[in-house]
Amino acid sequence: MATTNPIPRFPAGFLWGVSTSAHQIEGAADAREASVWDVFTDGPGRVRDGSTAAVACDHVHRHREDVALLAGLGVDAYRFSVSWPRVRSRGGLDFYDRLVDELCAAGVRPVPTLFHWDLPADLDWLERDTAQRFAEYASEVAGRLGDRVTKWITLNEPAEHTLLGHALGVHAPGRKLLFDALPAAHHQLLAHGLAVRALRAAGADDIGIANSHAPTWPASEDEADVAAAGFYDALLNGMFADPLLLGRYPDGIGELMPGDVEADLKVVAEPLDWYGINYYAPTSVGAPQGTEIDFGGVRMPAELPFSVRVIEGHPVTDFGWPVVPEALTELLTAFRARYGDRLPPVVVTENGCAYDGLDDRDRITYLDGHIRALHRAVEAGVDVRGYFVWSLLDNFEWAEGYARRFGLVHVDFETLERTPKASYGWFGELLREQRA
Repeated sequence: MATTNPIPRFPAGFLWGVSTSAHQIEGAADAREASVWDVFTDGPGRVRDGSTAAVACDHVHRHREDVALLAGLGVDAYRFSVSWPRVRSRGGLDFYDRLVDELCAAGVRPVPTLFHWDLPADLDWLERDTAQRFAEYASEVAGRLGDRVTKWITLNEPAEHTLLGHALGVHAPGRKLLFDALPAAHHQLLAHGLAVRALRAAGADDIGIANSHAPTWPASEDEADVAAAGFYDALLNGMFADPLLLGRYPDGIGELMPGDVEADLKVVAEPLDWYGINYYAPTSVGAPQGTEIDFGGVRMPAELPFSVRVIEGHPVTDFGWPVVPEALTELLTAFRARYGDRLPPVVVTENGCAYDGLDDRDRITYLDGHIRALHRAVEAGVDVRGYFVWSLLDNFEWAEGYARRFGLVHVDFETLERTPKASYGWFGELLREQRA
């Protein structure tokens, strides 16, 4: 499956991997405590197909098969997440012990994410104490796995967890607080900083975060559209990068946060060894239009001071997201320009697309274009150290249930049989070409 136009060679030591998350693939829900997602999916009408992640891909019982898929693919690293509700259950860390051992034996570097949205059901990001509880959990996991795990991720996408779960209510925990959701963002960032300190105390020296970012494009050159896009960009990009990299919130946001923000920011801005970016598509934003908007299945309330618009003129994935590889180059070079020496080395911790079918040529086209765009960012001087495809397996795609397939490997959710797709073979060949 060699390409006629090979992708340029990335620097030596570049880390190639794939990503998953615990709630989306693990199953074995009866062997862990409940998470906010278990509570959320129990409610009627909250998941598109009415499904839950109680079984998902049954990864807990089939992890050896999945590690064999990783080894066959030839990735350097596997980014998975640790389920906090599972760790709180009796023997919960035993599973991750076995998984890490299997990965190491297969020559695949384990890269755990400590929080990927599955908060224990009795905790609440609106409460400051949850940040301290998270640091204690991070210390426990590092104490058990730190002899074999050398690369750590604290949080995954606090922006989406805040916006979709606490502001708009379309993800767990299902709150519709709009701007009153901001404490959930601040407490996640504080939890990140406290966890970095806990991991350092446990001997870790390769720590990052996985933040979602995308270029924000004004819907037009009209002053109102430009202003709305600037506010959206500050809210979804700056609010989650500036505190980490600059030690401050964007103008006008810090005063909306709870507690002693100045003191908290000293914790939030603990130095990172690398900065993870999840990228899927750019966002077009304009002035509010005075009506509720359905954007990709998410109801955007009329009272928001912006409106998200459809980007036209590009192919779209099965999720309806525009395919714009060049926006990844734009994003990374803009980050380098904005943060300068405050930006540590970058790792693209998620990039992928939803398409059906085993002969998934559209996914190959998507990945090919984005990896080339990533290389252009490297050529432009951005220090990019790794790239992780989302995702290894088709999985439980949150409020979409099993209706969207992001995997390099097809999962039959009736039999749980795994079948590598064409994109699995293509990505494996790319890795061999990069190492030749």
